[in-house]
Amino acid sequence: MPKTVYFLSLSLLCLLSSATATETKQFREAPQFYNSPDCPSIPDYDSAICSDHTVHVAMTLDSAYLRGSMAAILSVVQHSSCPQNVFFHFVASTTADTQYLRVTISNSFPYLRFQIYRFEDSVVSGLISTSIRAALDCPLNYARNYLADLLPLCVRRVVYLDSDLVLVDDIAKLSATPLGDDSVLAAPEYCNANFTTYFTPTFWSNPSLSLTFAGRKACYFNTGVMVIDLQRWRAGDYTTKIEEWMELQKRMRIYELGSLPPFLLVFAGNIAPVDHRWNQHGLGGDNFRGLCRDLHPGPVSLLHWSGKGKPWVRLDANRPCPLDALWAPYDLLQTPFTLDS
Repeated sequence: MPKTVYFLSLSLLCLLSSATATETKQFREAPQFYNSPDCPSIPDYDSAICSDHTVHVAMTLDSAYLRGSMAAILSVVQHSSCPQNVFFHFVASTTADTQYLRVTISNSFPYLRFQIYRFEDSVVSGLISTSIRAALDCPLNYARNYLADLLPLCVRRVVYLDSDLVLVDDIAKLSATPLGDDSVLAAPEYCNANFTTYFTPTFWSNPSLSLTFAGRKACYFNTGVMVIDLQRWRAGDYTTKIEEWMELQKRMRIYELGSLPPFLLVFAGNIAPVDHRWNQHGLGGDNFRGLCRDLHPGPVSLLHWSGKGKPWVRLDANRPCPLDALWAPYDLLQTPFTLDS
């Protein structure tokens, strides 16, 4: 397929997936949450962007997952000890209706400090290989690779969050994760997972490729929850390192699953560990077989509906999984009943 046609098909795929999402969705205003007395004061918007006291959160934003994003935002500010010191950095495709996104967020969170950055699909479209799930092929899924380029240089550390999760703990604790002397990012690691399955036999049969992990205790980690040192990322030019693996993938097909494997190739075995409580992932289960997932053993600070099943879809279909009831209190979507009241 010619490159220009492939670019177009990716854009159409993502636009079609979100086309119905902007038509009727209205969200109610969330409660306002205030800093506790011992929070450092950040007087205005401009100060917040570069303040050392700000907790920076980055998320992608599109109409298809906007309902999930709104719930995630609410969960962050509701459980934060210093909610007025949280600054959100939203990345949206240039094909998205950013005015609609901005107005929707401002109406539901009139006090929220945030910025929307436009991400040009063509930056990454030519590097994307088709994966086992078409939804993973949208260019916006790769925007996390470019946060160091998109966000202001004074932003030194950011917590990246997917849109299909809710926090039930203070995000400042996650943001403060120690990164040690040289780690670029921190995330919960899962060393019991079969790491070899994330790459094809072509990768493992090529010694020059499989030796990538030599001397590294490479474990799976989920890229939907990460603490990233943007200064170290920029200094190490990690965007280019990820792009190089994506370019190789176009030629050799060394993995099957979207944007995750390049992160594993660059960072697995070299990240700072985070307690598993900060990413109870996989709650999306498997829609094809109708499976629901249980929580992993241990405490919970963040619930993540990664996987095919999203809680709002299952709730609307009146076929929820048990844990979807934990997402529902953060849902800001206006129902016909609330619109009439």
